Amino acid sequence: MIASSKVMTKTIKSVIKFVAALLGLSMPASLRAQAHNPIIWADVPDIAVIRVGDMYYMSSTTMHLSPGLPIMKSRDLVNWQLVRYAYDTPGEDDALSLRNGKSAYGKGSWASSLRHHNGTFYVTTFSGTTGKTYVYSTRDIEKGPWAVSSFRPMLHDHSLFFDDDGRVYMIYGGGRIKLIELTADASAIKAGGADQVIIPDASAVAGPDIGLRAEGSQMFKVNGRYYLFNIVWPKAGMRTVIVHRADKIAGPYEGRVALQDKGVAQGGLIDTPKGEWYAYLFQDHGAVGRVPFLVPVKWEDGWPVLGVDGKVPDTLSLPASTGCIPGIVASDEFDRRPGERALPLVWQWNHNPDDNLWSLTSRPGFLRLTTGRVDTDFLASRNTLTQRTFGPECSATTAIDVSNMKDGDFAGLALLQKKYGLVGVKADGNARAIVMLSAESDSPVEIARVPLAGKTVFLRADCDFKDRADKANFFYSLDGKTWTAIGGALKMVYTLPHFMGYRFGLFNFATKTPGGYVDLDSFRIGVPPSIADKDKHP
Repeated sequence: MIASSKVMTKTIKSVIKFVAALLGLSMPASLRAQAHNPIIWADVPDIAVIRVGDMYYMSSTTMHLSPGLPIMKSRDLVNWQLVRYAYDTPGEDDALSLRNGKSAYGKGSWASSLRHHNGTFYVTTFSGTTGKTYVYSTRDIEKGPWAVSSFRPMLHDHSLFFDDDGRVYMIYGGGRIKLIELTADASAIKAGGADQVIIPDASAVAGPDIGLRAEGSQMFKVNGRYYLFNIVWPKAGMRTVIVHRADKIAGPYEGRVALQDKGVAQGGLIDTPKGEWYAYLFQDHGAVGRVPFLVPVKWEDGWPVLGVDGKVPDTLSLPASTGCIPGIVASDEFDRRPGERALPLVWQWNHNPDDNLWSLTSRPGFLRLTTGRVDTDFLASRNTLTQRTFGPECSATTAIDVSNMKDGDFAGLALLQKKYGLVGVKADGNARAIVMLSAESDSPVEIARVPLAGKTVFLRADCDFKDRADKANFFYSLDGKTWTAIGGALKMVYTLPHFMGYRFGLFNFATKTPGGYVDLDSFRIGVPPSIADKDKHP
């Protein structure tokens, strides 16, 4: 292996210290048992949450990533673990597969709905890329196979709803909220079933000057009454939760503003086995992405009242978080035992991968990325393997063998978004150079270049999301111990064309001749070394 055992030991110790810090071991005793908002300081948007017994399940949006529609589980609403995905890919067209100049950036599949009904789990989504609505069902949400059906049209931001009388609906739309009836197994639109507008202008309760009209529908039935959660965004205000209620699913509905604080909005209701209620919502949190929040709920006069005196609390009477490692992000030595998944669930490809061009068996203990075509730009290239970044600070390192690159190849470690940054190795003829590149100005610019004489190099990217600093710095090392900064700081910006928080990415693409490859020995994620050093010397 490229990485020495000393480096591995040091990294493991750093991760342990990082996890200990997230556990609150340095906090006052009075705070150790509390959860803190955001519940997950990482990009987990458009969440839908259900409880089955004492276990909670959550689905989320991953758009142009593959596999997609992640399912997570938790026993305390705070600490979540990825357990599977609903699909490998929703389709194989050019946009989803980065072919012929097309892409699904900011598209793919969007907000999902998650339900459990008569022993079956259902998770649904829709895709602006394929124009379809998708329904996935299984008896075992953690291990069982999915039954898959799809239909047109795509129903925007829909909420799947099973009523007590056996009828099944989707509630969907923007501003003008509609209801459509499905077949009993939720696999298709029911011929001759209900199809009507139930709220002509759901945004009206938030005022007359609305930018983003009511969307993100999530329907619930509590004590025989129907409650519909939506988000709106007044032009002079912030992301806002609105709730409508009715005695019948078709209405009439009355509505009100339910929460307007810190821009925390879009989601719905969940109760605990003890009878406590929360709203699960999310907040646009800068470059790291859209992060989940929990807000206490109490009931007054048949209305859910969100927040503490109308505000989103910083702390909650729930168990403390143990952080994103290893349930949502994790290091990977690319060693696999028999029977293990080829790629742990923390990994997702940028768009559909070409499975012929990556391998964990060609050189056991290494991830091999082989180029299969010529591309002119990182964002157009296939087989970039990604994980989420996370706050408040995070760092990722990789070790890479570049001896089999071809002229024009570029491989390394990226921070993926429209305004991306990366550090990698470029092959120019028989020469190699370590290069830092920035697309902060929308077009990629080479910021720094250092000749590389050897065949191996360590690369690192550090992210600072504290107080929305949203800055990243890149480094290289020839021995995995001594690090040298390269280029300047990347100002990370969350952009709507990608609609996703920055992600770490391992990449290799050809600009002249396909067929070259690199071997990545490891991917290690944690906190920047400066933070780990502070833990050693308080």
